[in-house]
Amino acid sequence: MRENEIKTVLTDLNNGSASIEASALISTDGLILASALPGAMDEDRVAAMVAAMLSLGDRTAAELACGQLEQVLVSGSHGHILIVHAGSDAVLCVIANKTVKLGLLFLNAKYTAQAVATLLH
Repeated sequence: MRENEIKTVLTDLNNGSASIEASALISTDGLILASALPGAMDEDRVAAMVAAMLSLGDRTAAELACGQLEQVLVSGSHGHILIVHAGSDAVLCVIANKTVKLGLLFLNAKYTAQAVATLLH
């Protein structure tokens, strides 16, 4: 795996918008593959929570006949967490503040997920 190249892609994502605060690439089984998270965030904890949410989202989409999961969006009073598949074995997690334009967040996350999926294989 090209961890340094992936970290560069994540850093570019974070630097591309003042609204994006952090990002990480996480295996579907909950391990950090690369991250651009602030020092105050525990990578292992973030990875575990994202993997759990992804699993629940996959199951919910399947059980409710919505097809294959495309994304999970969690919106809170201070910001958003977006989780999207990045290939078959990883997911991209992007954390943004409330000022983010959601359409741009979705688009940037999609392109970044495609870029890191290419680097993984």
